[in-house]
Formats: sequence, C-alpha cells, structure tokens
Amino acid sequence: SEYILCCTCGVPIPPNPANMCVACLRTQVDISEGIPKQVTVHFCKQCERYLQPPATWVQCALESRELLALCLKKLKSSMSKVRLIDAGFLWTEPHSKRIKMKLTIQKEVMNGAILQQVFVVEFVIQSQMCDDCHRVEAKDFWKAVVQVRQKTVHKKTFYYLEQLILKHKLHQNTLNIKEIHEGIDFYYGSKQHAQKMVDFLQCTVPCRSKASQRLISHDIHSNTYNYKSTFSVEIVPVCKDNVVCLSPRLAQSLGNMGQVCVCIRVTSTIHLIDPRTLQIAEVDGNTYWRNPFNGLFNPKQLEEFIVMDIDIIRDQKLGAGAGMRSNKHTLAEVWVQKTSEMNTSQQYHCRTFLGHLLNIGDLVLGFDFANSNINDEYLNKMNPHHVPDVVLIKKSYDRSRRVKRRNWKLQEMARDREGMDTDDERQYQDFLEDLEEDEALRKNVNIFRDASKIPVESDTDDDGAPCVSLAEMLEELSLTDATGGEGADMMTD
Repeated sequence: SEYILCCTCGVPIPPNPANMCVACLRTQVDISEGIPKQVTVHFCKQCERYLQPPATWVQCALESRELLALCLKKLKSSMSKVRLIDAGFLWTEPHSKRIKMKLTIQKEVMNGAILQQVFVVEFVIQSQMCDDCHRVEAKDFWKAVVQVRQKTVHKKTFYYLEQLILKHKLHQNTLNIKEIHEGIDFYYGSKQHAQKMVDFLQCTVPCRSKASQRLISHDIHSNTYNYKSTFSVEIVPVCKDNVVCLSPRLAQSLGNMGQVCVCIRVTSTIHLIDPRTLQIAEVDGNTYWRNPFNGLFNPKQLEEFIVMDIDIIRDQKLGAGAGMRSNKHTLAEVWVQKTSEMNTSQQYHCRTFLGHLLNIGDLVLGFDFANSNINDEYLNKMNPHHVPDVVLIKKSYDRSRRVKRRNWKLQEMARDREGMDTDDERQYQDFLEDLEEDEALRKNVNIFRDASKIPVESDTDDDGAPCVSLAEMLEELSLTDATGGEGADMMTD
C-alpha cells in the first residue's frame, strides 16, 4: 500500500481526504466544539427526583438508563452536528453532587475525512424543590378540602371512620388533617385525591356530599383556570346506642317495625333493632335522607338501672309482613329499678333485647322515657300506650377494671386539634368498649397488641366484661437495629 507524507508535519500516513495525520487534524479541528463540558442538573432532595425540563420530575437511580437519557437530553441541541457513537458513566463518589459521562462522537471534517473523539462531560447536581414538595412544606397550599361533619354530641362514628382510614392508608396523601368541633377537615394537593376520599366515605358510612369550587386565578392566554374545590360530606346524625323514633311510613316499609328502635351499630348502613320484638333492619344513607330521624336522648342522659326480675320470652309471634329477627339477641321482659331510687319502691317494666346478657342483680344502662320530656315530631304523635317506659341499651361493667384488663390499643391519625373537649377521653373509652362488645365492628379495624400492658388474670377480676381475643390483635412492627436498641417505628404515617 502507498503512503503519503502529512502536509503539515511530513509523517508518512495512509492517504486520506485531508492529507493530514490525525494529530495535526486534531490541532486544526475540535469536533467537540460547542458541546458544553459542564452542565447543571436540578434535583429535589425531598422526593429524590430529577427535573426533566420544562416541568416534569422523574425518579432515576444513579448510573441508570433513565438518568443517562435525561443527561443526554440536556446535550441534544448542542450535538445536532455530530454523530453519537457511545455514552457511559464514569464512577463518581455518590455524595459528590457530580455525574461524569464519557461520550464518543464522530464528525466529518475537511473534504470528507471522518474524525472520532472521546471526551468527558461533567453534570453538576443543584438542589431545587419540586412543586409537589413545595405544597407539602407550605402546608396551607391545598387545592381541595373534604369537610366531614356529623351533627351529634357523640363522636363514635368519627372514631370508627378514623380506624377505617388508617386501615386503608387513605390519610397518606393528605397535606393536613384538622379536627374541629363537629367534624374533621382533610386537605389535599389535588382534586382527584379529595374525590377518592369522598368516594371512600360514601362506601363506608351513610352520608351525603356536596361539591363546590372557587376560582383562584385564570390565565386568559392559555385558557387555564385555577380552582380550589370543597367537598362537604354530612354523616347521618345517628350513633350507636341512640334511641330513635322512626316515621310511621319508614317503620312500615322496614317490615312493620315498632317506631321506637335502638341503633346497635353504624357501618355503611344504620343497624336498628326493635326492643319489643327483636326485629332488625338496616337503613342506608338514601333511605335516611328521604325519611330522616334523630336520636331522642343525649348519651349523657343514660341512667343506671338494676335488674329486679327477668323473664325470657321464648316463642314470640311476629305480625304479618314482619322483617328479619336478630338471632344474636334474646328477648326478655324485665323489671328494673333506678340505682338512684333504691330507697323507693318505684320499678319499671319493659321489654329488652339484652336477655342473653342480663341476670337478676345486674346493672344495666338505659333511657327513662317515663320521666323525660322529649320533643320529637313522630314520638308526640304516637299512641302513649306504645311508648315504652324504659329502653335498656347495654349492660354496665366496671370501667376502671376494663381499662386495666385492656391489653390492646389502636393507631391514631396525626392531626391538628382545635378546642378539644374533656368529654373526648370518655367518648374514646366508650368507643373502645364498643369494639370489645361488637365483633362485627372489630372486623374493619386494625387492633394492635399493647406490649406495655401485661394483662392480669385473676378470678375475682372477671365480671364477664367482653374482651378482644389475642388472635384478633396485630403485632406492632418496629425495627431493632444492630446495636440491639429500638429502631424507628414503622407504623407511623
């Protein structure tokens, strides 16, 4: 093969269109000219995402294909005249805030000679907070709020709702949770998250919702609108252990029930029982708002009675068109006396659904109709002979003893509290006792074993109060580090 001499330095080389050796050609032409050797990349420390201009944030691991693509996009405009042959990362210390990339490019120079060159581009990582993290940090920068309200004195339904939200992890994408007098507010960064919460509430508690939005700003050039949405959710104002009086129409449509009923539980429907016949019925949200009814008593009006005599009713005949009867309760006729009136001979006779729990001498909580002045539209129109003197609600146990025996606990949502009531602690204890008494309610709640409490079992202590079995409890997860000390609690929000 023939050799020619380089026209600049005279070294023998194979012929090429430029008639120059590679070294001389490089001194004349730099094909990486115009490609920046140092580039800035923006990174959000909070969520560990990189900015992909103009406004997308993407998650990329170090030395991943995604990060390679993101870095090359930064160089794309300046590399339009060269051909990229190869690109790869050079190792850098992970905390150095530097990413180095080795590029191999080709370009045609002087009369068609193709030159190949390898060079290094350094990417400098700069911290910048993304919009999503900005909103979370600002706490008040919300796009949508769900206002949950219940016009009752007791918060039992809210405590139940809190446990459902924790179980389904729906509190995780909230910006803030505020507890106020008659309810709770959930703040969200997007309308979709708020809508998801409203859908969840409609599936889990009987409620109705209303949506509204307020215009914050409007860009006439791009025709974009910025709204703040408010979802108002009203939960039915009936709680467990309320005595209610149904309208004659509703009572008839539920299988000819008695109008005076006791609410035994509120889940996605209101569960009612007729204390005279054990007949049960469920009222969903839609039925309730068409035929509303209210609790006749405040829970503080519960009075303590002592059972003087009890007769179990075995074969109760139901009327025509009657609905289902409860097989978890037993119908009984009882004579009771108020514990506050033990020095008198005043006794009350009533029917109750607590026949399976009561014995002579037991204490039981109930509402006294005979000596109460109740202002209720349906109750006032009822035949007085059909209104019971007393409605018994639940058996009474020694609360301090129950608290001592309780070896389990519930999680709580982190939230801002305003104007907390001293009554709240008593109501929370009521809710815990409801969980112990009602297995159906417990199924929807995560109950954790309380390791700090060692249950004391003694024969004298057992007053027959219901309790949660160990099989229903979950172990609270916590990590123990290598030193043997307690690590961070995993069950935080």
